[in-house]
Amino acid sequence: MPAYDDLMAFQRTTEALGQVAGRTGWDQETMMPPGSAPQRAEEMAALEEVLHARRTDPRIGDWLREAHAPDAVGDANLREIRRSYERNLKVPARLAAELARVTSLAQGQWAAARKAEDADAFRPVLAEVVRLRQEEGAALAEGTNRDAYDALMQDYEPGGNAGEMAAMFDAMRPRIRAIRERALAADPAPTLTGHYPRAAQLALSEEIAVAFGYDLARGRLDLAVHPFSSGSGTDVRITTRVDEGDPLNCLYSTVHEVGHASYEQGVEAEHLLTPIGRGVSMGVHESQSRSYENQMARSEAFCGWLYGRMRDTFGDIGVGSERDFYRAVNGVGAGFIRTEADEVNYNLHIMLRFDLERALILGDLDVADLESAWNERFLADFGFAVDRPSNGFMQDVHWAVGLMGYFPTYSLGNLYAGCLMAAARRDVSGIDAALAEGDPSPATGWMRERLQRFGAQREPTETIRHATGEDPSAEPLLTYLEAKFGDLYP
Repeated sequence: MPAYDDLMAFQRTTEALGQVAGRTGWDQETMMPPGSAPQRAEEMAALEEVLHARRTDPRIGDWLREAHAPDAVGDANLREIRRSYERNLKVPARLAAELARVTSLAQGQWAAARKAEDADAFRPVLAEVVRLRQEEGAALAEGTNRDAYDALMQDYEPGGNAGEMAAMFDAMRPRIRAIRERALAADPAPTLTGHYPRAAQLALSEEIAVAFGYDLARGRLDLAVHPFSSGSGTDVRITTRVDEGDPLNCLYSTVHEVGHASYEQGVEAEHLLTPIGRGVSMGVHESQSRSYENQMARSEAFCGWLYGRMRDTFGDIGVGSERDFYRAVNGVGAGFIRTEADEVNYNLHIMLRFDLERALILGDLDVADLESAWNERFLADFGFAVDRPSNGFMQDVHWAVGLMGYFPTYSLGNLYAGCLMAAARRDVSGIDAALAEGDPSPATGWMRERLQRFGAQREPTETIRHATGEDPSAEPLLTYLEAKFGDLYP
């Protein structure tokens, strides 16, 4: 199998360089001096030029024609290499480098404009990002039956179809709204009070991260404006953020990112620095973070344990029982921020972003009109008005860094999480008893064994089907939400 072996050796170097580029992005969001942004943009563009050249090297085409995979794992590696090769051949090197340069600059400009509540300062660079992504989407869609948005979405959810996702969202929306309306009509959940020092929040976050399986010998926890996970294999880093009046933001952001990181750390060592040595899609990735954050860490069992640890760490937190703490953690309320949204409202935030970014890429909405379109849609969906840009269309980093096609994978991840946790509870006894002791390992161990260790060996829907034994469906998620919040808001 000389062609296969040569191709895999070449790909290993490409994968390693991709990890270097990712770590450079991590540094930009966590430690880079603010004055370094222009030079960093040039560095990122240079790295992208090198990577694009490798990903479109004519020898890959020759190797793919000649290669014979030794087994099913080899077949999966060839599938992923072929997909990447055919995709990157459609994108000119000039466009790939320009996207890397502009999105690197846009990230810093977004952060500064967001802090200053200056939408006018952000619009020009966002318009440039959208223009470049429209160009890329058109190039990727050429010769296919996809439109530009569907073509971009393949980078995040291979096989995904925006029309099918829109229909799924339409079917989910009435039941989600019914849960929301019932909760909002009931007495509000209690809230935490007090002061929660940064160092203590980070120490407890690290303790919880380890409990959920995060290996700090192969990772680290830092602060960022927008929490994220980065890397794969033996170097997987996570970030969180701290508000000294709201410890739940820090703790649950950490658990969310640990879900992502555990997927990457859980891939079997033999797959590292190969095309399948990472999560198969952002929807499947999100299934891990949302099951860890919501169905495990926000469960009544785990909240009972966490209540004790919170009181040990911070003293009086303003709620007097495990049940009230559980209600506080899962309070349904009116809020602007997606990352702080409860489980009921969260998917409504995603549906808004999905519709708007799809309209941007397809040319049905101009960047100049995005803020007003956002504000109108938000008022219609949530019943109150956006008060400032950082609570509206400027709250997320995704559009600044060009991640159009990414947002729908969050709700798809919630759907997958519902399927996975239903199967885990079917297959493993004592999950809640262990969570009540602060031990998520029965559930996280099931995830690692049934899903994480395979990386991208299977396509996204087949990954869920293999793990659960059933086709993906929204029903387990909706049933879970109705039962949980029916109990919390009787």
